[in-house]
Amino acid sequence: MAKLIYAAITSLDGYIEDEAGTFDWAEPDDELHAFVNDLERSAGTYLYGRRMYEMMVYWETAHTVPDLSAVALDFAAVWQAADKIVYSSTLASVSTTRTTLEREFDPAAVRKLKADTEHDIGIGGPGLAAHAFRAGLVDEVHLFLHPVSVGGGKPALPLHVKLPLELLHQQRFGSGVVHMRYAVTS
Repeated sequence: MAKLIYAAITSLDGYIEDEAGTFDWAEPDDELHAFVNDLERSAGTYLYGRRMYEMMVYWETAHTVPDLSAVALDFAAVWQAADKIVYSSTLASVSTTRTTLEREFDPAAVRKLKADTEHDIGIGGPGLAAHAFRAGLVDEVHLFLHPVSVGGGKPALPLHVKLPLELLHQQRFGSGVVHMRYAVTS
């Protein structure tokens, strides 16, 4: 059975983007990016909302970008090898390989996907993840806490959802970023 894993790059005060919608403070250095690549290797499928998918589409052709770093090329290969399911009621079509478009999030279908696959499933974007948290589907949370406070914006974790968590691992990077890995305990 696969685990459903939510990962988010977040400010220390808990936001994935500031009030202006920017997240330029979140760009990983090579050390952090290599760590993320290794975490993502276990994912056989990614679940995305429209906005997260549109941001991640870059990785479909990133390998064609001149002078792309080795760590970025590695991530592109990891991302391209995984299946993607995009949940959107407004997106007309998807533009990447190995990608399916679903019109609405169906907790029963995700539960079945978890039961039927051996590879972990990543869920990206706090809006979509909130549906999975409310349905009790998320098994692990990975937060990459950046040493910055942005004062407001889009929260990394859903509001009005109680999440009992058990710390499984922590790691500090040279950039000051701290990775916190939690199990959802109920």
